[in-house]
Amino acid sequence: MIHITKLKDSLPIFKALSSDIRIEIIDLLAEHKQLNMNDIAEKLNLTNGAVTMHIKKLQECGLIKISTLTAKHGIQKICALHEDKFVIDIAQQEVANSYELEIGVGHYSSYEIFPTCGLATQYKLIGEVDNPSYFADPERINSDILWFTKGYVEYRIPNYLKPGQDFSEIQISMEISSEAPGNCSNWPSDVNFCINNVHLGSWTSPGDYADTKGILTPSWWFSVWNQYGLLKLLTVNKFGTFIDGLQISPITLEDLNLTYKSDLFFRMSVPEEAAHVGGLTIFGKNFGNYNQGINVRVIYEQVPVQG
Repeated sequence: MIHITKLKDSLPIFKALSSDIRIEIIDLLAEHKQLNMNDIAEKLNLTNGAVTMHIKKLQECGLIKISTLTAKHGIQKICALHEDKFVIDIAQQEVANSYELEIGVGHYSSYEIFPTCGLATQYKLIGEVDNPSYFADPERINSDILWFTKGYVEYRIPNYLKPGQDFSEIQISMEISSEAPGNCSNWPSDVNFCINNVHLGSWTSPGDYADTKGILTPSWWFSVWNQYGLLKLLTVNKFGTFIDGLQISPITLEDLNLTYKSDLFFRMSVPEEAAHVGGLTIFGKNFGNYNQGINVRVIYEQVPVQG
């Protein structure tokens, strides 16, 4: 998959897609998986020279790949899609006095899990579904999706601040949904967020989505299971705690009492006492609709160092 975060860097792709003929070539390859140059020219009623020019532009920007095949009548060039998905994400921007990192969904530091539950890599399930013991399996660090009905997972966020630097804002984005037995788009779940055991607030996930296949969800994944989630941005700053810009609690950074020496533990949970115990699914880089794990941005400010 091509993940576009800077439009200027992706101009060759946009230029390649600006031609109706090249769009038709991509459609043909999506339908037939692979075709040789002669097949493409015949289907589009074009000369081989014209097709070669269009194919070259698609190859240069990484949308298609070309392999050679020795046949009875000489060497044939076989065309196929190199990337069949791309996501445009222009919301990302660099921020001064900040650092960013990505935590894999399987890199939790502690957990308490209750079925239904499970984990999977891009290629297979890890152990058995509905058996919390497999959340301790060493292969869990390769997980690209995990789910549970109630309980929590907790992640340790590195603190890279130095003396003379104070936390200004913490941003955490993740693709999440509820966890229904099977699937149900109307399955509310109260997902709670904590940092260092301070309850930041909660957000109610509307459902567990399997109405369409996730853009990144592997082909082997079961069609009746969670396919994708919603991308949510949790922000904590001096004004409070927010989800996608809407305040969910008055808890501020000051309430967390963080310094450059602080540990940072981020917990997502569905507690037993919640009004809606509808579970939690966390999607990683190779599942769902967004090519990411748990993305963290820490923004800080310089302050005078006490002498």
